[in-house]
Amino acid sequence: MTSIAHIINPVITDNSSDLLIAQPITFETMRVAKVFSKNQVNVNLFAIQFHDETPSPLPDEFTKLPDLTRSITDIKTFKQKRKLPLIRDILDTLYEAGSADYMIYTNVDIALQPHFYWTVSNLVKQGYDAFAINRRTIPDHYHKLEDLPFMYAEPGEKHKGWDCFIFHRSLYPRFALGETCIGTGWFGRVMLTNMACFAYRFKVFEDLHLTFHIGNEKPWKTSQFEDYTEHNQAECKRILPEFDKKYGPFPRDQIPGRFLTLLEKESAP
Repeated sequence: MTSIAHIINPVITDNSSDLLIAQPITFETMRVAKVFSKNQVNVNLFAIQFHDETPSPLPDEFTKLPDLTRSITDIKTFKQKRKLPLIRDILDTLYEAGSADYMIYTNVDIALQPHFYWTVSNLVKQGYDAFAINRRTIPDHYHKLEDLPFMYAEPGEKHKGWDCFIFHRSLYPRFALGETCIGTGWFGRVMLTNMACFAYRFKVFEDLHLTFHIGNEKPWKTSQFEDYTEHNQAECKRILPEFDKKYGPFPRDQIPGRFLTLLEKESAP
């Protein structure tokens, strides 16, 4: 039976945050998906957070890992302070916490279909050792847990971004994630670069109805936070050429070569 360790980074929210609605739904859909697949997959749910940002109550199904001790603003100065964790701090802690066959990271606003873990285990049986699953975006008129059956039923719209990453535990020690933080742009490209380089069989699944997100707001894209995206882009720009020399050259029409082409175009005079 495949074993899975799935981690999220929950936060305390205020009335202005879309996470006020999304986060409880994420918790519940993860719980439901774990129960749904209990006879097919061994799933353990984990949460990691800063000491002053633990939601109350955190569902009993989650194991609370040791608190994060730093954010990206402990490393670099930005126009406005946002307490965003480094992805390597999250995954390092998950790696040390157990020995599950596969590790999963999803953003805390990504909800799961009940058959999520069961389908993941079947993709594993097909030989995939690293893959991403793109979400569906459903209408933003859903606001409460009682709406969950209708959320499950929504076909939603295809979304091209990356927010669900699944990879075999054995790959992780080779990852080079630099000082990439979650919660802003270019984070997904860094993750996919590592996964694509080290996996025997890698794929981005764009059409599976396995995860969903309520609405399509992008608060991290505002100009006041653009320097966080620029930071992640710089980290990707540093990591990708090194990988291309060591493990490439990468085909420029495939991940991660596609990302390198984008960076090269942006650097052109």
